[in-house]
Amino acid sequence: MQTQQTPTQSRSNTGEAPVIRRLRRHGFRYLHVVDALTLFGLMIAITIARFGLDWPTYARSYYLVGFAVATAIHMTIYYFGGMYDYEQRLGLPPWLPKVSLLTSLAVLAVAAVGLVAERYLMPRGNLVALFGLATIAVTMNRWVARRLRSRRFGSSRVLLIGNPDDIELARAHLADSGGDARVVGRTAVAGGLLEQVARVGATDVLLLSGDSLDLVYPHPLEELANRKVGVFYRIAPSDTLLGLQRTRQIAGMPFVSLRAHAVPDYRLRLKRLLELLVLAVLSPVLVVLVSAVALYARLKVGKGILFRQDRVGRHAERFTMLKFRSMRVDAEGRSGAVLADVDDPRVVPGMRWLRESRLDELPQLWNVLKGEMSIVGPRPERPEFVAALEELIPGYGRRHDLPPGITGLAQIRGHYQTDPGYKLGHDLQYVVNWSPVLDLQIMAETVLVMLRRSAR
Repeated sequence: MQTQQTPTQSRSNTGEAPVIRRLRRHGFRYLHVVDALTLFGLMIAITIARFGLDWPTYARSYYLVGFAVATAIHMTIYYFGGMYDYEQRLGLPPWLPKVSLLTSLAVLAVAAVGLVAERYLMPRGNLVALFGLATIAVTMNRWVARRLRSRRFGSSRVLLIGNPDDIELARAHLADSGGDARVVGRTAVAGGLLEQVARVGATDVLLLSGDSLDLVYPHPLEELANRKVGVFYRIAPSDTLLGLQRTRQIAGMPFVSLRAHAVPDYRLRLKRLLELLVLAVLSPVLVVLVSAVALYARLKVGKGILFRQDRVGRHAERFTMLKFRSMRVDAEGRSGAVLADVDDPRVVPGMRWLRESRLDELPQLWNVLKGEMSIVGPRPERPEFVAALEELIPGYGRRHDLPPGITGLAQIRGHYQTDPGYKLGHDLQYVVNWSPVLDLQIMAETVLVMLRRSAR
């Protein structure tokens, strides 16, 4: 059976230069260039519309440099706002509200730079016009890009999964919508989904029944995401009780796009940037604190104050985590790998308070600097425990979407005796709802926990 190439397959045959392919792997899109040129051009056009070719007060080079800096500010805010994340083909996302919000933040940032540096990047009156025109233009860029993408790769090829009544209803909606999607397959079960998608050449999958959700998560959802195949779950009335926010309309039907990874790369880069900034600001205090704790540990445990242990990090990759040693050297000589307890007899006298206050975790700041860990995130577990927990708790591996943290939501909400399933609930709540504000909240609560010296 002859099948149509998917966007991923077609892209590999376009003859793109190697440097472009490398940039694409790191998130580059031609839309970056189009938006930057659009913004820079708008700034010039607005200035010409207001002043003609005789620009006031300063030389043209002054303004052009200011426009370039303002464009860079806009592009940075757009990037970290998710404007260049890969977008699925089905369903029209509500771009205008998002572009409007991010553009307003960018305009405010440009104004703030002018106030702080006492050098306005453009005439102040231009900012009001820039907000309105940039919002419209950047939104239109996405509409045009979507149309061009549809022309290049053809209509979306949809595989419907659900009971016969739901399938027929969805088929009728897709046919009546006049969109560029056509049904290429239908089935009652999601078993063998990868094979079904390959057989009919589907670019998108619509899950129409709730019982099909368990059959795609976590596998084969991740493989479908790697193939750039969109997977959408139809929202039932009862699903609204979950407070779903990121929904989209497909042929008049409400769906939510399923993602293999809850946190996209641009948000991970923002998280990394903010944490490095926090470390830079706190570095004088941290250097003194780490030195003092290291000296205390040396007096209590003798030589070899650092304890190294294999842990599981992001994408289930192993790394060596550091801690100040607080247990005997042969703590697991006979027992093997076991979870620590509240009153663990293996703890060296005088080091229990260090464990209870979390100060024994300070060497993990080195893991953070190396990019193996974050300040805030799900705590990394040992490989022996991860293997058992992944079999016991479905979806446990989802906590590896983010780099593991020195502290986390499960650490400030749970204790030693907290069930691993409940801890996973805290971890997944953090992964799905990550924001800079949430990180700051967890850091502040961690300090309170340390001061209370409560047991982990």
